[in-house]
Amino acid sequence: MQGERITWVQGAGGRLMAELIRRTVLQEFSLRRAGKVGLDELEDGATVDVDGKTLVFTTDSYTVRPPIFPGGDIGSLSISGTINDLAVMGAQPLAIACSVVLPEGMGVEEFRQILRSANEVSREVGVPVVTGDLKVTEKGALDGPIITTAGVGLAHRLVRNSGLQPGDKILVSGSVGEHGACILACRHGMGTIFSDAAPVLPVVRAAMASGEVTAMKDPTRGGLAAALNELAEKSGVGIELEEGAIPVSEPVRGLCDLLGLDVLGLACEGRVVMGVRGEDSENVLREIRRAKGGEGAAIIGEAVREHPGMVVMRTCVGGRRVIPMPAGDPVPRIC
Repeated sequence: MQGERITWVQGAGGRLMAELIRRTVLQEFSLRRAGKVGLDELEDGATVDVDGKTLVFTTDSYTVRPPIFPGGDIGSLSISGTINDLAVMGAQPLAIACSVVLPEGMGVEEFRQILRSANEVSREVGVPVVTGDLKVTEKGALDGPIITTAGVGLAHRLVRNSGLQPGDKILVSGSVGEHGACILACRHGMGTIFSDAAPVLPVVRAAMASGEVTAMKDPTRGGLAAALNELAEKSGVGIELEEGAIPVSEPVRGLCDLLGLDVLGLACEGRVVMGVRGEDSENVLREIRRAKGGEGAAIIGEAVREHPGMVVMRTCVGGRRVIPMPAGDPVPRIC
């Protein structure tokens, strides 16, 4: 539409962002795939076919405000996020590229802290940062650093976000909404809530080694609500959730109650939601709970034939509530 302007919510990971991408990006790029999964699928990454092998390629930009927050910073967040996007497609990450845009006047020691935390995550998962770029903008052009990371991995068994089948159990690897709540509390001086930002690779490895994982998604912008709606829509199944089974920490629940927010719409940055064959679910759950980052994992629902493309939650008081795809994350610039 002539004269239309982009709003922040169109970059917040929900329905409005997907609509913007479909009517701009997908219309303007004509070469959109180099393998089975390309730009049209709008997954966490794409595949590149090379000599019979399936490489997974992903990229993300990070503009989180504040850049340093309880439990992490933009450095650890960016490396974890790229690792996670590869992991949820079943790929073993091989290498990362990292490009940084800094505002003039930023402290060198603050920059070093961000680099150190990024390096800690890189070393933890054994994935090197092999190339990158650095630019500095004139004073006042940015209010903080921007980091863009890209990663490549090798998938021996590709996992799509469209593979759910009726009877699959829905698992989440830990308590939800912690990163979004952390950023919200940090900005408004509402106490300290720690972000869950961390690589999910140990959890994904444990799950795939112990049962048949049919679909995966990391519930970042738009939270669990956006991730589950995407899984349901792309798989052509319905999802039935049990409200009482969804793990939520008391600080996050308290903040949401205070502000009237739905915790299902708040971002996670160190969680994975997955579909697992029903007969494998208990074994997978047990192994996930033994992995780093999966100690609080839970089975929270099931894929069903009814109401395809919709997520319906059985509430703690016995009712049923449709969980819609969020328009966008309620907290801008959470990643």
